[in-house]
Amino acid sequence: MNADKELDARGLNCPLPILRAKKALAEIGSGQVLKILSTDPGSVKDFQAFAKQTGNELMSSTEAGGEYTFFMKKK
Repeated sequence: MNADKELDARGLNCPLPILRAKKALAEIGSGQVLKILSTDPGSVKDFQAFAKQTGNELMSSTEAGGEYTFFMKKK
């Protein structure tokens, strides 16, 4: 999947990945995609809740070797 912007939030714990994602989303246009990398296991539920609260679309959420990758489309 292609992303317009990438955010490396690896090594950060809640709420920092969400806060950084919020800032990164503000820097891209509507319909653009943000790729987020995280190592915080809690970020899975955090990004699901964040998407519901903000109206942005969580397009995918994957985990491999303790690293989580999210693709979020800005509304």
